[in-house]
Amino acid sequence: MTRLEADRRHAVRFSLNGKPVEGEAEPRTLLSDFLRQQLGATGTHVGCEHGVCGACTIVVDGMLTRSCLTLAAQVDGCELRTVEGLAPSADRLSVLQQAFRRNHALQCGFCTAGILMSLDHYLAKNPAPTEAEIRDLLSGHICRCTGYTPIIQAALEAAAELASSKKRRPMLDLASSFIASAARDPHAIALVDGDLRLTYRQWYDKISALVASFDRLGLKPGDHVVTLLQNRWEAATLHWACQFAGLVITPINWRAKADELDYCIENAEACAIVYQDISAEAVQGSALAGKLLRVSVDPGTGEATSFADLIKDSAPDAEPRVGTDAWSIMLYTSGTTSRPKGVPRRHRAERAAAIAHVAQNLYGRGERTLGVMPLYHTMGVRSLLAMSLIGGSFICLPRYDSRQALTLIEQEEITNLYLVPTLYHDLVHHEAFARTDVSSVRKLGFAGASMTDGLLKKLNEAFKPELFVNHYGSSEIYTFTIDQNAAAKPGSAGKAGLNQHVKVVRIGAKSVAELAAVGEEGEIIATLAGDEAFEGYWRRPEADAKSLREGWYFTGDTGFVDPDGDLFVTGRVDDMIITGGENVSPVEIESCLSLHPAVDEVAVVGVADEKWGKVVAAFVKRNRPVSDVELEQFCRTTGLANFKRPRRYVFVDAIPKSPVGKLLRRLLVAGEYEAERLPPSDAA
Repeated sequence: MTRLEADRRHAVRFSLNGKPVEGEAEPRTLLSDFLRQQLGATGTHVGCEHGVCGACTIVVDGMLTRSCLTLAAQVDGCELRTVEGLAPSADRLSVLQQAFRRNHALQCGFCTAGILMSLDHYLAKNPAPTEAEIRDLLSGHICRCTGYTPIIQAALEAAAELASSKKRRPMLDLASSFIASAARDPHAIALVDGDLRLTYRQWYDKISALVASFDRLGLKPGDHVVTLLQNRWEAATLHWACQFAGLVITPINWRAKADELDYCIENAEACAIVYQDISAEAVQGSALAGKLLRVSVDPGTGEATSFADLIKDSAPDAEPRVGTDAWSIMLYTSGTTSRPKGVPRRHRAERAAAIAHVAQNLYGRGERTLGVMPLYHTMGVRSLLAMSLIGGSFICLPRYDSRQALTLIEQEEITNLYLVPTLYHDLVHHEAFARTDVSSVRKLGFAGASMTDGLLKKLNEAFKPELFVNHYGSSEIYTFTIDQNAAAKPGSAGKAGLNQHVKVVRIGAKSVAELAAVGEEGEIIATLAGDEAFEGYWRRPEADAKSLREGWYFTGDTGFVDPDGDLFVTGRVDDMIITGGENVSPVEIESCLSLHPAVDEVAVVGVADEKWGKVVAAFVKRNRPVSDVELEQFCRTTGLANFKRPRRYVFVDAIPKSPVGKLLRRLLVAGEYEAERLPPSDAA
C-alpha cells in the first residue's frame, strides 16, 4: 500500500465492477465517501454508525470489506465490486436481486445493499446454505423495517435457483426459438386475422418494432404487462414481443371487472396495461390502471398510447434480452372460492410444454390451427407457441362464435382443433355444421374438462379424425396425461405425458407414499421435476403449502387408474358427492345421461339432504321432451348403481360455465342457474 502523507492528496487507481477508475483522495478520506461523492457508487447511508449496520459492505480483491472502515488510498491497485456490479447488465437483475424483489425483501433502503453483497459473496462459496447459516450471516446487519424472514426466503430461493441452473444444459429461450422459426420458414403464413396475413418474416418485423417501442417507453426485463385482449393479431404480437423484451406478459380475462383488474395489477405489481374497446370500461373504472403506462389497440378508449403508433416505425431485428430461466408469463387460475392465484412460468417451461404439445398431438410442418382458446388460458398460449415451432399458422378468432368458427375452418382449411368440450358441443350442434366442409380437420384435441361419452361419439362420427387426443393438464403443469385415441376408451385420460410422472394417492393423503389401489378413487398428483412444471404460486405461500409437497403437485382432481394403467379423471376433490357414506363421482353419472338422445347437456352435483347428507341431483338441458321418470329408467338400464342414480332432476335452459367453458357446479349448488321456462315441445 502507498505510504500516506498527511499534507498531500494521493492518486487512487482501481477497478470498479470491471471498469478502471482514477481519482485523488485525501489521506483520511473514507472509501465509502470516495465511492459516493466522487463516483456516484454505493458507499454508505448518511448517518451510519460506522461498522455497525454493514450497509457499506463491498468486495475488495475477493474479500468482504466495510467501505466506511477503509481508506480510499488503501484500495489503490485493487478490484472492487459494489452492489451495482451484481446485475449482469443494466437491464437485468441477478438471480439474488430477483429473489429479493419477489419476496419484498428490498423495502429497506438503509442496509439492503450490504445484505445483498454479503449474501452474494457467501452463496458463491456456499451454494447450499441452511436457514441457520443465513441467519447467522445476517446477524452482522441491522434490518429494522423488512425483517429477516423475507430476506432468508429470498436467499434460499436464489441458492436453489443457482444450483438448478448449474445442472441444466443450455436450451433455447422463446425469443431465440422464434428467430430460428423465422429463419427456417420466412415466407410461411404465421398469423391470420380477418384480412391481415403475416408471414414469419413480416411478423418478426412488427414484433421488433414493438420491442423498440417498449425500450422508448422505459419498460425493463422483469416488468409485468397486464393485458385484457381478445384473440386478435395484436394480442399474439404482444405476447411474442414480451418474450423478446424479457417482460412478463400477464394476460387476464377481457371480461374482468374493475375490482378484479385492480387485484391483478396490485398482485403482479404491473408496470403497464394493454386493452381494447371491449375492456375499456374496466380500465376506466380501475383505481390502479390510471397509474400505469396504458396502451390501447383501439381508438377512442380513453387516454392511452396507441398500439398502432408503437409498431408503425421500422426497427432493427429484435434480439433476446433474457435467458431460459427468465419469467415468460404469469397466468391467473380461475378462483372459484377465493382470489385467483398467479402462476408464473419460465421460458424453458413454456417452450418445453409447446414441444410436448407438438409431439403429443403429432403435429406436422405447416399445420393450421384455429386460435380461439383465449391467450389468457394455457390452451391458447400452447396453440400459439406450438404453431411457431413447426412453421404453422395461427388463425385468430377473437371471440368464439360457432358460425364464424365453421366459416374459418372451411375457408382457411384448418388442420387441427384444440378446444374445450363446450366449444366442440356448440360447433357440432350448430345448424351450419352439416353444410360446412370440415374435411381439412384431421386432428382433434380437447382439454380443460372431461368430455361426455355422447359428445365423444358424435365428434368421432362427424370428423372421422386421424387422431383424437384427450389432454389432461393445468396452468401449473401443462401436461399430466395424454390419450391419443380418446374415442376408443371413453373417459380415459391415458398415461403420463412425455415430461411427466403421475400417481393417484388416497383422498386426504399426508404423503405421496399413500398410493391408492388400482381402481380406487383418490387424488391425482404430478411430479414437479418435469420440464413443463411451474415452481410455485406468485406470493401465495399458503397455496404452495397445500399443493406442493415432497416434490409433487397435488392437483385437487380425483381419479383412478384402471388395470391397463390408464388414468380416469372423475372430478374435483371438492366436487365429490358423499351420500349415505358412499363416494359418488359426478362425471360418471354425466357420461351416462349424456348418451340419452333427449339430453343436450347435463351437470351433476350434490345437494344438501337431511337424511343422506347429500343426494345426487342432475341438471339437464333437454333438446326434446323427456321426463325424470324416463331418465331414471335409462340410468337403470345402463347399469348405473342404485346409490349413484340421481334422486332429483332439474330441467334448465343453460348450464352455467366459465368463459373458457368449464362447468361451474358451485352455481348449481347455490341455485344460480336458468330454470327451464318452456319445455322443448312448446318452445319449438
